[in-house]
Amino acid sequence: MREVAIVAFGQSVHVRDSAETSEVEMLMPVLHDVLAQTGLAARDIDFTCSGSCDYLAGRAFSFTMALDGVGAWPPICESHVEMDGAWALYEAWVKILTGEADTALVYAYGKSSPGDLREVLTRQLDPYCVAPLWPDSVALAALQAQALIDAGLTDERALAGIAARSRTAAESNPHAQLRGAGPAGEPLVAPLRTGDCPPIGDGAAAVVLAAGDTARRLTARPAWIRGLDHRIEAHSLGVRDLTDSPSTRLAAQRAGAFERPLDTVELHAPFTSQEVVLRRALDLDAADGTVRINPSGGALAANPVMATGLIRLGEAAARIHRGASDRALAHATSGPCLQQNLVAVLEGE
Repeated sequence: MREVAIVAFGQSVHVRDSAETSEVEMLMPVLHDVLAQTGLAARDIDFTCSGSCDYLAGRAFSFTMALDGVGAWPPICESHVEMDGAWALYEAWVKILTGEADTALVYAYGKSSPGDLREVLTRQLDPYCVAPLWPDSVALAALQAQALIDAGLTDERALAGIAARSRTAAESNPHAQLRGAGPAGEPLVAPLRTGDCPPIGDGAAAVVLAAGDTARRLTARPAWIRGLDHRIEAHSLGVRDLTDSPSTRLAAQRAGAFERPLDTVELHAPFTSQEVVLRRALDLDAADGTVRINPSGGALAANPVMATGLIRLGEAAARIHRGASDRALAHATSGPCLQQNLVAVLEGE
């Protein structure tokens, strides 16, 4: 298998509302940043892959506007996933593994501010049995949180502690939307309070991947992707145990996460209760505090939909780049109640 590494990572400053900025204007500084980090020009990139969502933009094939900004002429090798950018990174990783590319640019962006995000995300649901009931994303997360509480796996005080720890960690993250521990907030959908939920915001992120010696040439300390896998739960919420995430556990096993100790974990857990599920699936509660969980603040500090998962990979890689981590796990999710899960294991030299 070819060695593939993340050699550069960039992201925007995530904000509640970027009404005066288009998706392209939000994205382009981030792309310029990651290319500048490597010294590459757009013409040096062998493959470009993006992740975004037409439902957020409110128009079909919205990604073509961003592609025009990236520069599709002369003709480039390009692909797009209607998914979080973490899955675009997976496609680019496979492209490099096959030998069809040596470098790849992966980017993702999302503007949640123009519409009602809770309503937009209902489009992910089973259209026959669940969507007609109109349960929104927060209501479904609350069902998951209540199931955890009923099973004795957490309580509201512990959930508030997760939120406080995450947003305190975000104080050192200049890109985060929410920084600093605050009150648990007002009741939203029992048992969740506003503090248990992610902020609604707009943002973009990008990474550059490279193979072997090319990666070593582009950065002093590549973040090597030692394993990467993604799995999916049953679509019907009624046949799932919402207190567990077997797809995350299986993806982590296939990625080699349990082979050696980790020192950093970036979890894509938009709700505090979902971190509880993920920690159990990844056996992180048994790590005795030796693993730093979401040192960036995670999705509770900034949640630009369609880019949050890619940011988890980028944040983990950035810690390896600067020598703050040697072996990190990055997780991304999509769909209601952790329906789809991707796990990557990153290592330094």
